[in-house]
Amino acid sequence: MALNAIGPVWDGNEVWLVIGGGALFAGFPVAYAAIFSAFYLPVMIFLIGLIWRAVAIEFRSKEPGKIWRLTWDIVYSFACIVVTLSLGLMLGNVAMGLPLNAQKEFTGNTFTFFNPFSIFVALTTLALFMMHGAIYLAMKTENRLYTKMTVLAKNFNVFFLIMFGVTTLYTLLYIPHLSDTIKSKPQYFIFPVLMLLAIANIPRQMKKGNYRYAFISSAVTIASLLIAVAVEVFPNLLYASNDPANSITIANAASSPKTMKILLLIATIGTPLVGIYTAFVFWTFKGKVKLDDTSY
Repeated sequence: MALNAIGPVWDGNEVWLVIGGGALFAGFPVAYAAIFSAFYLPVMIFLIGLIWRAVAIEFRSKEPGKIWRLTWDIVYSFACIVVTLSLGLMLGNVAMGLPLNAQKEFTGNTFTFFNPFSIFVALTTLALFMMHGAIYLAMKTENRLYTKMTVLAKNFNVFFLIMFGVTTLYTLLYIPHLSDTIKSKPQYFIFPVLMLLAIANIPRQMKKGNYRYAFISSAVTIASLLIAVAVEVFPNLLYASNDPANSITIANAASSPKTMKILLLIATIGTPLVGIYTAFVFWTFKGKVKLDDTSY
């Protein structure tokens, strides 16, 4: 039932990862080279997790055996955790910054990634995605599974609130440059405010049983968190923690003006099309999940 709730949309959602990677490669090749060289290990773990996630979804329904399906359920769950933690780990390091030399090359090692801040961000990301997924399943399912998901959603919400609080406190105390932009430009304070309002609305809507609105608030939380991080690191694409002068910025990493114009044209046409298609799929498969002969 849970797999069929995401069945129509899970593969299409990965298109956004391709768009992001392609845009970074075409528009900011210096940043692409530095980021993917620095994050070689986390990126490979992330991709392996994505591959096994897809394999688990497709293979699970090939045999009716209970052990067979349980095995692929475990593989799927583990792959999702790996994908989420590696994504959070990379996001934390991008936000905090990495050691770079004057040639914009990563000078750290494997253990550079495993710092307290990035681990906190990874755990916060895991908690947020667990809550988001449980709310989505509560919105899409009925009966026993619905009841189970409502309990999990509330528990994961508590987990997220704890990790969000810990990560925010650590950021304010030990990563001061992440709050410089908002301090210098108060108009950007709207994004943290929007994020806090969305976070506060999640348990409120769950208490009312309005899981559709709770899901929207959860989605707004994710979007506002990403925007807040982008605002804080701007204009850097990768902050040099050892020497800010070595940071990779939008200006020193951008392609030629002609390339950027072509990329803008492609993005202007392609991104709305993907967005419209995604919205259409979600609209078409709205409502509660019903199992049939074509189900996973």
